Amino acid sequence: MIRRVRAWWRRRTLRTRITVVVGGVAVVALLVLARLGVNLLYQTLIGAADNELHNQGAVVVTRLRDGMAVTDPAVPPSIRITDTAGTPVDGRGPLPMGSREVRELAAGRAENVVAVGAARRWVADPAVLPDGTTRLVMASGDLVGRATLLARAAVGFVVAALVVAVVVALAAWSATRAALRPVDRMRAAAAALPPGRRLPLPVAHDELRALAEELNALLARRDDAVARLEQFTGDAAHELRSPVAAIRAQAEVAVAHPDPALAEETLRDVAGEAQRLSGLLSDLMALARADAGRRGDAEVVDVVSVARSAVDRVATGPAPELLAPGNALVAATPAEVALVLDNLLGNASRYAATRVRIEVLPAGRWTRLAVSDDGPGIPAADRVRVFDRFTRLSQEAGGAHAGLGLALVQALVRGRGGDAVAGESAWGGARIEVRWPAP
Repeated sequence: MIRRVRAWWRRRTLRTRITVVVGGVAVVALLVLARLGVNLLYQTLIGAADNELHNQGAVVVTRLRDGMAVTDPAVPPSIRITDTAGTPVDGRGPLPMGSREVRELAAGRAENVVAVGAARRWVADPAVLPDGTTRLVMASGDLVGRATLLARAAVGFVVAALVVAVVVALAAWSATRAALRPVDRMRAAAAALPPGRRLPLPVAHDELRALAEELNALLARRDDAVARLEQFTGDAAHELRSPVAAIRAQAEVAVAHPDPALAEETLRDVAGEAQRLSGLLSDLMALARADAGRRGDAEVVDVVSVARSAVDRVATGPAPELLAPGNALVAATPAEVALVLDNLLGNASRYAATRVRIEVLPAGRWTRLAVSDDGPGIPAADRVRVFDRFTRLSQEAGGAHAGLGLALVQALVRGRGGDAVAGESAWGGARIEVRWPAP
């Protein structure tokens, strides 16, 4: 049942929920005030009745002090005279109440007594007779009229409270509607905005302006993401087209002109393009997983050990030299560290002339890994852009493509809280340095 109520509540609009909450609070508060008002009216009526009864009893008390007999017929029927124990001494029969009420009256406390057909209020005042004995003068008054007045007042208070609560709820509905109308207009305007356009900012520096600024920032990020996605898709399609086209062309030539002497060379070229295509697809999948945040739990990985294995896997280019301490630990996964090293070494081997160096440098809370080469290097203007996907470098760098390797390196390292930067090596070539947090 509670779940159904919560589900129903969550489906209501913000305006409805605010109105219901405000109306409910108003009903409870006004009903409490009505109850307090009824209690105050009751106390006022009872206080007035007690004063009146005490005044009536005071007249009889004075007469008794002056020697009037307790059985004098001049005593009004609404007044009874008893001894201190509550036993009637006025000769008019028993009192119309129980022993508990009699004891309360004898103790000086007023009592409401419901007799057959009526409810009456009783009070008692002591009277000392001329012979020194003490009597109780009990005066009573009818409560029916006062009870009727009190009931009507209670109904009036409750009706007034409900009417005021309805008015408060309607006012909350109207105020919420007026307050949310600019938000509705802003939502409709944001939905209809074409790419590249932004919401107009309200003049007042209020919550609506802050909301518009945040929406504009969100739209800017959306447009930037869409542009990057379109560029990435186009570049990926272009990069994939090249090996696919080469494989197709070589296969078509081999089919059209079968030559056993060239079959081995053709198959070797096809295998090379297929390997290039497979590597590109692997990088795309790894980059997609990194973008989606799908990564394993961090482990304690020895970068030096993984670097030695990566050096053994290098098949082309200069043989890398490794400068490292006994071990250097990072918080990542072995597969991530291996993929970073393979991409850095592959990039360095592709451009290096004679030297490739790997340096592992533990530094307190961080572990630094740098791969340097003596190739043409990366121009200063491209050292940030080189980590973008499929970025074509400046003419100073020969207009070469940066591909996906460095973009994947940066995505993997940043996913663990580190970073990657490009610089210049001691030989004038490229130096790519990454920082991982130490475990």
